Amino acid sequence: MPLEIADDGFRLDERPFRIISGGLHYFRTHPEQWADRLRKARLLGLNTVETYVPWNLHARRPGEFRADGGLDLPRFLALAAAEGLHVLLRPGPYICAEWEGGGLPSWLLAEPGIELRSRDPRFLAAVDGYLAALLPLVKPYLAGHGGPVIAVQLENEYGAHGGDDPAYLAELAGLLRRHGVDVPLFTCDQPGDLARGGLDGVLRTVNLGSRAEAGLAELRRQQPTGPLMCSEFWIGWFDRWGGVHTSRPVAEAAGELDRLLATGASVNIYLLHGGTNFGFTNGANDKGSYRPTVTSYDYDALLDEAGDPTPKYLAFREVIARYAPVPAEPVPAAAPKLSFGAVELTDCAGLLEQQEVLGEAVVSHRPLTMEELGQDFGFLLYEAGLPIAGPVLLRIGEVRDRAQVFVDGQPVGVLERELHERVLAFGSPRIGARLSVLLENQGRVNYGPALADRKGLLGPVTVNGVELADWSSRPLPLDSLAPLTFAPAEPLVGPAFHRGTFELAGPAADCHLALDGWTKGHAWINGFPLGRYWSRGPQATLYVPAPVLRPGRNEVTVLELHAAGTREVWLGDRAVLGPTEE
Repeated sequence: MPLEIADDGFRLDERPFRIISGGLHYFRTHPEQWADRLRKARLLGLNTVETYVPWNLHARRPGEFRADGGLDLPRFLALAAAEGLHVLLRPGPYICAEWEGGGLPSWLLAEPGIELRSRDPRFLAAVDGYLAALLPLVKPYLAGHGGPVIAVQLENEYGAHGGDDPAYLAELAGLLRRHGVDVPLFTCDQPGDLARGGLDGVLRTVNLGSRAEAGLAELRRQQPTGPLMCSEFWIGWFDRWGGVHTSRPVAEAAGELDRLLATGASVNIYLLHGGTNFGFTNGANDKGSYRPTVTSYDYDALLDEAGDPTPKYLAFREVIARYAPVPAEPVPAAAPKLSFGAVELTDCAGLLEQQEVLGEAVVSHRPLTMEELGQDFGFLLYEAGLPIAGPVLLRIGEVRDRAQVFVDGQPVGVLERELHERVLAFGSPRIGARLSVLLENQGRVNYGPALADRKGLLGPVTVNGVELADWSSRPLPLDSLAPLTFAPAEPLVGPAFHRGTFELAGPAADCHLALDGWTKGHAWINGFPLGRYWSRGPQATLYVPAPVLRPGRNEVTVLELHAAGTREVWLGDRAVLGPTEE
């Protein structure tokens, strides 16, 4: 039967019910590992799991909707049900989640002036199309149809967005109902945002990481009756490039959980398992300075990035056992890890030299943005002819996010959004010298007022004060590396792809790819995009899920954007997420 929201709490099957949940994002975990993570959720003592739904990954193009492979949400829901778990579903449309663009598709930004998370008719029409594609797949898994989904979240921390338009939330609620959602809806906000982030008639819940009594008291002030619930109990945090690895002491986090559960409230632990921002999917923050999030979404969660129980998992299990039944089964040991050793990358392919097979250029009077080109992730290569010989002062309106500048194929400098850099001085060897700018999307902003984060060279580009015209803009999404032609060669100065192979004699196991001596770029194994690496840290290894590997021949490909002091990478059994705060 569906979940009931009563004045004194939740009821399920006509009995009092307390939600004890943990966050597990299916899209950050290899689909062949979903069952393992869900089993560990049950063994922790959880009766529910929570997941977001990333609109931008399911619908990378307008009118497109994928639900296969790692996006097979119905299969994930079925596996949760098989484990006896309920599900809290959070379809957004905005999800934050330290995810690229907060889950909003980049193609929305091709509309000039569109107002995201608002009643802008263009935005609501797109949301309608998204829900029309998603919810028929979900409907059989709603509790009213015998499925595991007991509640669906409406928007996400709308109050923190500065949201002050309950009519917008009402429009979204109407869309969810019209497309078949017949389970309770709920909103979530931080304590100070509860007043403006909710909608009358929809359950309000609170997000916090400490001082649970105070946060729940504020929730009760805003909502005099009904269940008390913390929809995100933060037990760790995410990392950014150039920072340190964030962790939270086990005893402190477990003590906060104990105090929260002692109030009688329901809880969703954020996170049971963080997983990985595979490929180009990490988000970023910009509160005056742009800060991209790292590839790992370990989050200091209860299960580490490889899905192994941590000391925090064991401590939380003890706390939960004081308030709810916990299975008598033993906690699984850490899964075996592969320690293969060095892999030599013997073959190379230059990116600038092979640009034509990676994307088709579009000619225009100015540099085009990714959104104008229908591109979501990856790189853009801009090219134009320099009109002068001699000293050049290149000025760009805004770089989003990182621009490597070349003249006739030779590197002359880098401009970074993170450092507010927009001007570069160099020499032009001749009139008509080829100016190339390799632009990296390092992750769209996922939180705050900078959410409409268009990527590319924005604003005028001038050379010695005169606007430079006649550009080619070439999308390089790198969805497939198959078109590249590799050849044995000495390591090329980047940007270049480097490839090598290794043989596995036995069964595959999880491992971690170390890139000591490499500078910055991306890595793939057997075509699976592991994500970004960067020598500035804190993250120093990339997680390799066991299902990515296979017995026999395996292939490693690395896109190095600058230069490497080695031609070897290392496959080992240890994750290195970086130094922590003292």
